[in-house]
Amino acid sequence: MDLDGDEHPSQVCERAAILGLAAVKQGGNNLARTLVGRAARLSRACGCRAFSVSAALTTFNSVEGYNRQAETPASSAGDLDTASTLLELGGHTHILGPEVLAAVHAAGCARGAALVAAGAGGPRVIEARGWDESQALAAARKPERFQLIPLGEHRDEPWQVVADPLDDLEHRCTFIAIRRLVATALTLDRYRREEKQRAALWPAEALDGDPESVWASEQMTEILAVARRIAPTPLSILLTGETGTGKEMLARAIHRASDRADRPFLPFNCTAVSRDMIESQLFGFRKGSFTGADASFAGVIRSAAGGTLFLDEIAEIGLDVQPKLLRFLETHEIHPLGESQPVKVDVRVIAATNAPLEQLVADGRLREDLFYRLNVVRLKLPPLRERREEIPPLVDHYLRRYGDEQKKTPLTLADETLEYLLLYAWPGNVRQLANEVRRMVAMAEPGATLTPAMLSPEIQASRRTIAVTPEATPEIRVRIDQPLPAAVQLLEQTMVRSALDRSRGRVEQAAKLLGISRKGLFLKRRRLGLRNAS
Repeated sequence: MDLDGDEHPSQVCERAAILGLAAVKQGGNNLARTLVGRAARLSRACGCRAFSVSAALTTFNSVEGYNRQAETPASSAGDLDTASTLLELGGHTHILGPEVLAAVHAAGCARGAALVAAGAGGPRVIEARGWDESQALAAARKPERFQLIPLGEHRDEPWQVVADPLDDLEHRCTFIAIRRLVATALTLDRYRREEKQRAALWPAEALDGDPESVWASEQMTEILAVARRIAPTPLSILLTGETGTGKEMLARAIHRASDRADRPFLPFNCTAVSRDMIESQLFGFRKGSFTGADASFAGVIRSAAGGTLFLDEIAEIGLDVQPKLLRFLETHEIHPLGESQPVKVDVRVIAATNAPLEQLVADGRLREDLFYRLNVVRLKLPPLRERREEIPPLVDHYLRRYGDEQKKTPLTLADETLEYLLLYAWPGNVRQLANEVRRMVAMAEPGATLTPAMLSPEIQASRRTIAVTPEATPEIRVRIDQPLPAAVQLLEQTMVRSALDRSRGRVEQAAKLLGISRKGLFLKRRRLGLRNAS
């Protein structure tokens, strides 16, 4: 069974009919009765008119000497198929209900059971087994006296199976197992629906299973979508953005999504060695090529052969080395010091910098032709202060990670502490946030709650009250004797309505006034119930 596939009931119906037909022809009477009966019920419920269903029913009814009323033990194959069917029908309450009722009856674990819909005019019995109509209706009106199996809603009516299980342990356990199967089916359906909704809003999927890749913002998912498309290509990539935004993390993700994933990923920081050593470190050298070259060195580029080379702080490479780097990018050839012939090397280059490259070109510190060669595909990572929605999941991730490392789990974060973290500007971006959480975990006792007093002084000092100056800007007064979520919701509703009014309903302009994206405004309107706001 494919839990991700969300099989349609008509497919389940046709499968049951085909398997039932095979069971009839092979003489498997018990299994045939289960499967053909299921196909008939599903056919009525979902309107399936497949030829296989009518063929199975005809063949089943025409078997000579077949006693369809005989009570025989259920087969293990039939039990497994019943469980599989219940799990697949979790999102179709009106079809799931009769199947659950049939499963309870077939298991013989209840004196009576009824499928009940709780409508506005009172409970309504849809079908009953083991009870007559009056008994089923009495049970539906007083369900608290019986055992219930919730089935979800159909046409805004809650459906459930009301049953009177037998008292012995075996039958009671069987009934509980059926109820747990149904609960699991409903949970799986909810997960499927949530995943579909998430995919519709954030279609870009993660490039890898890296637990560090906590990218939940709209900007980052759009970057990931581009990265996914270019990962399999040999194109050079330039990553820009402030220090600590996750450029190396993204480079590793691109490497893992490429056809070079099984080859080395080699990071090299161009500021880690002095400028006069960069050439020999990148391109390598032959023994005796200069004073101190006591042994040959392959160099970073050849060490990454077949894989990906990540050149961080690329703007720090001197003008004397830039022509050789340009030649390598264009021809994939390097000329190590002391070698008489160039060497061909197959390496995919991902470069990164936090410097303004256009300004460096204008100042003559970066060759223009090298800039254009690096700038084939450019991905700019926004700072953390522009994707604050990622702060809570990042904090949660680092809290678990460092708590496990320091054996202090479970640690929790006070709501006020999270407010400080959300409002801080984070000049060091994700790297600074990770270090801040690590420091707080080190200060905390095992199982403690992290309070604002444990934050760094600069973060504590960043949250100050700003004096209000008289001006024409509209104001909103918020009561402080109410729960924080209610106050925040009121503030958001008021500001969204005001922005939509000022922009005369133009969503793009309203989003700009609020300082959020168009999709962000759409999500807020939906969450706040302002879909039809002007």
